[in-house]
Amino acid sequence: MIPSTTYFRIIVKTFAGLEPVLADEISTLGGQQIEPINRAVAFVGDKKLLYRANYELRTALRVLVPIAKFNIKDENQLYDAIQQLNWHEYFGVDQTFAVDAVVGGSVFTHSQYVTHKTKDAIVDQFRNRFGNRPSINTLRPDLRVHIHIQGNELNILLDSSGESLHKRGYRYQVDKAPINEVLAAGLILLSGWKGDSNFVDAMCGSGTIPIEAVMIAMHIPAGYYRDRFGFMSWKDFDKSLWEEVWREAGEKMTDCSVKILASDRSGRAVDIAKNNMQKAHVHKDILLLKKDMSVLIPPPAPGIAIMNPPYGQRLEEKDLKQLYSGIGDSLKKQFTGYKAWIISSDIAALKHVGLKPSKRITVFNGPLECRFVEYELFAGTHKDHKTNVSTR
Repeated sequence: MIPSTTYFRIIVKTFAGLEPVLADEISTLGGQQIEPINRAVAFVGDKKLLYRANYELRTALRVLVPIAKFNIKDENQLYDAIQQLNWHEYFGVDQTFAVDAVVGGSVFTHSQYVTHKTKDAIVDQFRNRFGNRPSINTLRPDLRVHIHIQGNELNILLDSSGESLHKRGYRYQVDKAPINEVLAAGLILLSGWKGDSNFVDAMCGSGTIPIEAVMIAMHIPAGYYRDRFGFMSWKDFDKSLWEEVWREAGEKMTDCSVKILASDRSGRAVDIAKNNMQKAHVHKDILLLKKDMSVLIPPPAPGIAIMNPPYGQRLEEKDLKQLYSGIGDSLKKQFTGYKAWIISSDIAALKHVGLKPSKRITVFNGPLECRFVEYELFAGTHKDHKTNVSTR
């Protein structure tokens, strides 16, 4: 399939709004010809970089390898195009596979139909060639095939990740409306925090944001807790190369040199967060408290605070106004010298924070368009702060 020395195109999927930080991550790994696209970043790399992308990228959802492109006009041409590939080079008749399809345009309008047609073409090729056929496994297949059709253009890609990379493997349990691990890491990276100052999540819920923060501070690879990636079932899996990637990443891991504080007023949330932190073996690196934000004293500044408070779907308007107003009061009183970031899909609620935002970034939490807003917290008035900054 892919010789270890060959360079090829790789496409990494992510959430809308996280393309810039994903591109930065890929650049750090050594990716070439990096090109941010809609909810993804494309680049050129070798097999080692493919393995590293799956193991180390924090804002990656899936790492895909394009293997063929065709122009097609109808279902017969789709079937013929799929059959042009020698599928036995990618997986064996005794292995399993699955097909995911995304379609756009007027030629093909039903992704499920495209999925079935692709499966038929692959199965028929095996049966005609070997007298037997591989089985379908939609949950944990040995090979996952992605079909993207836009208009007349058919792209065929292989999924090297297996399960979505947001499934880190450390979450024992979740509280209400948990934030996705990839989004949590993306927010931290968007804030500019690199483990070089103290960190607080005053509404930690299941603990995802502080766990991702510790992983960044300690250089723990994003895939450290996983036991499987899709590429491990490929015919050309290079075990020694994978062990090299695993070993080199492990050598970069270090102790946490800053204070990381997680807190929530819900006892249930704190219990869940504690279990998740223990599963990730970072419970000794995070100070976890059951406290309302109004009485929480953060570690000394400078520092970063990131919060994912409830959105409008989970609270009445009156309660929402009170919650966001209380967040603003606590930030003003207790977080002087910090930069605080809040993510919310409720633009009106954010106005009740009562602080002047210094940055606004649009990101998506699932289908919800959100604002990720930064507030610089300083003593005195905003005018005094601007004067002090200009005279430094």
